[in-house]
Amino acid sequence: MDAVTSLAPSSPARALAREVLIRGPISRGDLAARLGLSVASLTRLSRPLLDSGVLREADEAASTSIGRPIRPLEVSPESHRFVGVKLTGDSAAAVATDLRSDVIGSSERPLRSHGVEDVVGTIADAVADLGAPGDFSGIGVSIGGKVGPGDMVLRAPFLGWRDVPLAALLQERTGLPVAVENDVVALTVAEQWFGAGRGEKDFAVLTVGAGVGYGLVVNDAVIAPPDAGLGLVGHFPLEASGPRCSEGHRGCASAVLTIPGICSRFAASTGQQAPYAAILALAAERHPAASEIVDTAGAALGTLVSAVANLTMVELVILSGEGMDLADVAAASLHGSITRHRDPEATAVRLSRQPSDFAQWARGAAAVAIQRTILGTLR
Repeated sequence: MDAVTSLAPSSPARALAREVLIRGPISRGDLAARLGLSVASLTRLSRPLLDSGVLREADEAASTSIGRPIRPLEVSPESHRFVGVKLTGDSAAAVATDLRSDVIGSSERPLRSHGVEDVVGTIADAVADLGAPGDFSGIGVSIGGKVGPGDMVLRAPFLGWRDVPLAALLQERTGLPVAVENDVVALTVAEQWFGAGRGEKDFAVLTVGAGVGYGLVVNDAVIAPPDAGLGLVGHFPLEASGPRCSEGHRGCASAVLTIPGICSRFAASTGQQAPYAAILALAAERHPAASEIVDTAGAALGTLVSAVANLTMVELVILSGEGMDLADVAAASLHGSITRHRDPEATAVRLSRQPSDFAQWARGAAAVAIQRTILGTLR
């Protein structure tokens, strides 16, 4: 089963649970209409989920003209707990969540090394910080790299890994079901189910940090082919005369938008090293070099946003990642660039700025674990 298929509902029971997870509280009538089910079929499919405690009837009942009030269905958030882990080259940032992917605890552990056993041990320690294995129904791990069948990490450049069976090793260590997914795909799932994309049939996600990431939802399905983990959007050309990236591409997204790219450009312009946050602060104060670099990057981000919207015809683009404060500081150049690159009669692009910390990425990993663990038990 490929990644595109695995991220879409494939049975009436899974579709029902997914609809309630994403859209609940939701009336039985709306559920039946959305899923094309009869009331009898809906009752039959929902009964096991109600009996197991995954779903419940909401407190607020809908009024009816005859008979007793009918209560809409919603998830029971406290019925399951999950751990989501964002794995970087430096640390394992973990969050504990409920069934709605709301964060109820967090932990971060530095990596002792990039050795597989050390990384697995660090993740297990971060999970233990949040509770005993019996407290959780599953673990999700998001990683900047390519993930293949069996949740095998095929490539993770920042760890120097190839063909590492991370899910199997972590499951053996913790005794819990483990789901491993590319970090941008996981974040897109979280936005679709629980975030700014909730209730949207089509949207895109752009992330800026150490790299540039791109996620896409079309017709309510996350588009996640095998190459989703290669970071292909990172080499999308944005600035013809811009600096070169590590692969030698001139003015690509990685060279122009990323935290290392902007820091490198500032150092080349001023002869001074400065952290990313300081460069953004200087730009906000209209420091000549910093403001020119940040405004140029903001315009390039607008070019990328408009390219995504033009090519996929989505109206909503969600902006996230630890480097996306760029969108706030360079808001004027960002929006001006979008306007220049869009047909004046096209629908306006809606931008949604999301939190920029690692907890948001870890929450995405938990959302994948929720999806796999809960929906994976349904037929």
